[in-house]
Amino acid sequence: MKLASLKGGRDGRLVVVSRDLSRYADASDIAPTLQAALDDWEANGHQLEELARKIEDGSVPTHPFDESECHSPLPRAYQWADGSAYVNHVELVRKARGAEMPETFWTDPLMYQGGSDSFLAPRDPIVMPTDEGWGIDMEGEVAVITGDVPMGVSAEDALSYIRLIMLVNDVSLRGLIPGELAKGFGFFQSKPSSAFSPCAVTPDELGDLWADGKIKAALRVDYNGEAFGRADAGTDMTFHFGQLIAHAAKSRPLGAGTIIGSGTVSNKLDGGPGKPVAEGGVGYSCIAEIRMIETIEKGEAKTSFMKFGDRVGIEMQDSGGQSIFGRIDQTVEKYTG
Repeated sequence: MKLASLKGGRDGRLVVVSRDLSRYADASDIAPTLQAALDDWEANGHQLEELARKIEDGSVPTHPFDESECHSPLPRAYQWADGSAYVNHVELVRKARGAEMPETFWTDPLMYQGGSDSFLAPRDPIVMPTDEGWGIDMEGEVAVITGDVPMGVSAEDALSYIRLIMLVNDVSLRGLIPGELAKGFGFFQSKPSSAFSPCAVTPDELGDLWADGKIKAALRVDYNGEAFGRADAGTDMTFHFGQLIAHAAKSRPLGAGTIIGSGTVSNKLDGGPGKPVAEGGVGYSCIAEIRMIETIEKGEAKTSFMKFGDRVGIEMQDSGGQSIFGRIDQTVEKYTG
């Protein structure tokens, strides 16, 4: 089942989308918004699945689906916690600045609590109020939306609380991060609004691509019309989503509609740093990673961060080349108020 929120009101209008992303049916008679559906998933989930079946067999009226009319599946959420499940990415960050990585990073996930009151629509621009000196970067990720999760849930049991899966562009301002982290209190200004894929899908919709709490498919990141990243989301993922959810729920329950992110998808190459797609590698899911590798190998970073007018696309395809979640497609623009 694939769900989307069409633009309209603060929380959008819930629709069910066909598997091929060509058609949708209104779901407002089941639940007006995705959050409302999640609040009573036991009842609403079954009705939404029935509507999805009717869309596929043609027994219900549908409308053409236009991804540009979508907001993020949850235009705002009660909770957005982003992990860093691809420890290869973290290791490169620390190596580039000459710092050792603690061994605990391989056994205990990193996670930060992000702002969740103003997500971007998947086709809306990334607007910044100043020049590119803030170090604007994209971060291609996978995320899950949970139901109500009890405090202290085990990593294995946590998987059963995953309701939906989607993609993320977790925008980062690399120039602001060092100063914020130096205060010892975490991210805030350096993590502006994130954008999510047009559709969120149930785990069963992914078939064999979903296993052991991971999606085993390439995250396709395009930058200014060229292939920038093709890293496999199921490879080198040190912590699966059950572990990330259990980490977030260690000391408190999680409410329905909580979003848990994977962190930047990152693959190694023969045990070492990756290579650009153009050189036969799988590339990168953020600009910072290629800059880190340039710093390690050449002594300084050569690739610049995003500038006004730059464009990023993030998507994932099934084995037949069909887009699974729809496409995040954003351009960096100047904020004019």
